[in-house]
Amino acid sequence: MSLFLRLLFRNRLAGFGAVVLGIIVVMALVTPLLPLHPPNVTNTANRFLRPLAEGHLLGTDHLGRDLLSRLLHGTRLSLAVGFAAALIAAVIGAAIGIVAGYAGGRTDNVTMRGVDMLMAFPYILLALAIVAALGPGLMNALIAVAVVNIPFFARNIRGVTVSISHREFVDAARLSGLGPLRIILTEVLPNVVPVIVIAMSTTVGWMILETAGLSFLGLGSQPPQADLGSMLGEARGALITAPHTSIVPGVMILLIVMSINLLGDGVRDALDPRLRSGALARPMAATLVDRKAPAPPARTEGLLTIDDLRTDFRLGRRTAHAVGGVTLAIRPGECLGLIGESGSGKSVTALSVMGLVASPPGVITGGAVRLAGEDLVGAPYGRLRDLRGNRVAYIFQDPLSTLHPLYRVGDQLAEAIRVHHAVSRAEAGERAIKLLVDVQIPNPRARIGAYPHQLSGGMRQRVGIAMALSNDPDVLIADEPTTALDVTVQAQILKLLDDLRRDRGLAILFITHDFGVVAQLCDRVAVMYAGRIVEEGPTQEVLDAPAHPYTARLIACVPELGTGRRRLEAISGLPPNVDDLPPGCAFAPRCDKAQPECRQGEIPLEGGVRRVRCLYPETHLPETELEAAP
Repeated sequence: MSLFLRLLFRNRLAGFGAVVLGIIVVMALVTPLLPLHPPNVTNTANRFLRPLAEGHLLGTDHLGRDLLSRLLHGTRLSLAVGFAAALIAAVIGAAIGIVAGYAGGRTDNVTMRGVDMLMAFPYILLALAIVAALGPGLMNALIAVAVVNIPFFARNIRGVTVSISHREFVDAARLSGLGPLRIILTEVLPNVVPVIVIAMSTTVGWMILETAGLSFLGLGSQPPQADLGSMLGEARGALITAPHTSIVPGVMILLIVMSINLLGDGVRDALDPRLRSGALARPMAATLVDRKAPAPPARTEGLLTIDDLRTDFRLGRRTAHAVGGVTLAIRPGECLGLIGESGSGKSVTALSVMGLVASPPGVITGGAVRLAGEDLVGAPYGRLRDLRGNRVAYIFQDPLSTLHPLYRVGDQLAEAIRVHHAVSRAEAGERAIKLLVDVQIPNPRARIGAYPHQLSGGMRQRVGIAMALSNDPDVLIADEPTTALDVTVQAQILKLLDDLRRDRGLAILFITHDFGVVAQLCDRVAVMYAGRIVEEGPTQEVLDAPAHPYTARLIACVPELGTGRRRLEAISGLPPNVDDLPPGCAFAPRCDKAQPECRQGEIPLEGGVRRVRCLYPETHLPETELEAAP
């Protein structure tokens, strides 16, 4: 509950709505205890007294009745009717939606066609027809409002139930022998309840407004009983001469409906796990930069240089140090492999290069990223936008999630070109066809009109590569582009990338889990663990003689064909939480060679051509390689 309230009040508008509604509800609850005038006692001698009149704080109405008393009693009644109507509509509508969604087939078809018929009528006309058939009265108005809102709940809950009823845990419940009623109550309903609560929280205000509308027309509460709608209806004849009689109930309706709607939005956000985690928060155009120290001095040995880069994720009171001081350099025509376990910070490092880490919660807190000497950390968004996809391009792991599903691949390729170059649509289309030829897609003129879902996984990845190459970039960042592909297609993609970087002089940062891919494509390799580089050097030297224990254990986990029977190693334990890194070497808790000094103080990354962050390396590097790095 404390987490829910904290998330709710994080939205200031929702907190404001909760406070306002809380005050109104408390006033309605304590109304019988307050020293108020009787709400229905008339005194024509005191007709239309103005607010702040003696004995009448808000004045009186056309029959001399105290407006404050009638307002509080009317608010009490309107809230009760509105919440009761919402509860009835939610229970009946959810029951209909769950049964229809779970049963499917003819039951679903017949039930939802009946719901569609109800939704075809304008809701206010349907409510008027129901009240006309039942007769005027507050209870009949409640029934009418509840009935016209049942289809809303039924259709929304049915959609959620259909998606849940085909999930694996429901299939497992069926296989275990549970009956339909038991499955609905124990498996489906608990997953639907948050949706019901959210729907209620966003519709209660609307139902109060509908009830007030019926009472305004004389079909709800009957004299002398007061609710907010009937008070407005009685005061409309004196709107000019005594406007306060209309303003008082009108302002109360405004406050109730506004506060409930604001609170409903906050409840929706607090109950949605994606919104609670910040996954659906709208990110900034570029990663927030909060450097505590000046940028490190520039280096000249690479086209793309990363110097002591630090990127954090600030999640409430927790701070996850996803990248903790990475230093790398990539030369033109060179391929640098970045390898490590999941969660080691590889993708965050790559995204930080062009400020693509989502903020919130991501923040670049230190270091520099330089492209041909130009520092990109903290660069204006306009400059980053000019470089993204132009001089620095990305190939992402899953092209189906990065390619737009509603646009043809040719249109997306042409758009990538026209964003950075002033060319005609026809010329961009021809260049798009040539790009598909370059990435070896067969029959490119036919494929240019295909949608992403019409292509195989390998072809989609080739389209992603073509889009990355559409503007002849200087640097290509490939984030595990072959992980989801079969071995044959993976080999084709790797050969394609190798040919392209040799032909075009591309500098490639290749992120992967696979040492086999690194051996085939990369000139140098950097091994990453817990947000830091633990070893770096020429690929073949690192594979032949790994220096860091973590690198050695990773290589030992790779099976080899044709070498006979051998034991496959496994790394014991789990990677550390980057929001609570142990002192000293982060790999020490999982390392067989760890000594007490490994758990004390900062361990530097030392070396020249070969660099290693370890006090007791597996392989002692030559003295020439242990010289201080530039």
